[in-house]
Amino acid sequence: MIIESDAIVLKRFPYGESSIICRCFVKSMGKTSFIVHGAHSKKSSKTAYFQPGNCIEIVFYYKDNRDLQTISKISFSKYWGHIPYDLKKIAYTMAMIELTDKCISENDIHNDLFIILLEALETVEKESTELNLVFWYYQYQLLTQLGFKPDFHQSELDFIPLPNPYGTPNAKKIFDYFENGEMAIHKDIKLVKNDRKI
Repeated sequence: MIIESDAIVLKRFPYGESSIICRCFVKSMGKTSFIVHGAHSKKSSKTAYFQPGNCIEIVFYYKDNRDLQTISKISFSKYWGHIPYDLKKIAYTMAMIELTDKCISENDIHNDLFIILLEALETVEKESTELNLVFWYYQYQLLTQLGFKPDFHQSELDFIPLPNPYGTPNAKKIFDYFENGEMAIHKDIKLVKNDRKI
């Protein structure tokens, strides 16, 4: 079966002398692993596509009995002009990418989560401040999409008291935005030191 889809690169590592294995969050398939022949070669132009956090459009042959699929065509669907050159942006991008890779299973489709991750990456690309809000927002949405939405009104679990989620000056405002699907960026929230403990 030939599939064409957008994808976000999660991880890559060398395989043999000239190939790589690349794990991607494919919009139409969920997490999928690929073998890319020749991509580890110094002369290959494919290497640039498979950096974690890159947004690509791929055409690939999918076979149920294969653990590694084969890509036949690739192009950038989004181009990051700022993320690769800013250590802070790189750190937040990699944190979201690694969190996604650890939390989703192979071939488990999460269309909404894909869109949320793409939106978060686009925000990291264009914004220079409040990037921690983007990361918190993504954590919240990831938990929600996977069925572990935080219940901020629950004060205890099995008779064990839980921390107060609204215990910092702006926590309630921030979480209210998150619950409404907003990142809380540019909402005139002046973060203080204690807010960063959320």
